[in-house]
Amino acid sequence: FNCSDSMDYIQMGKFFKGLASSGAWACFDEFNRIDIEVLSVVAQQLLTIQNSMKAGLDIMNFEGREMPLKHSFAVFITMNP
Repeated sequence: FNCSDSMDYIQMGKFFKGLASSGAWACFDEFNRIDIEVLSVVAQQLLTIQNSMKAGLDIMNFEGREMPLKHSFAVFITMNP
């Protein structure tokens, strides 16, 4: 997925919910184009998922809602100058 400066944390949260609940992988290209304020929230969203995976949870709380968590989930990020 090609990132842009118009992305917000709500949109990213929806991506992560779908990916984590299905166990899919995604590559976010040009991640550095996302505004720094949004990146701060995105980091917390990813940390929540990562901690749930480390704890071995199959169901996790993400942004106030219970959702399934498939441990094949992965996110890859590229950053361009």
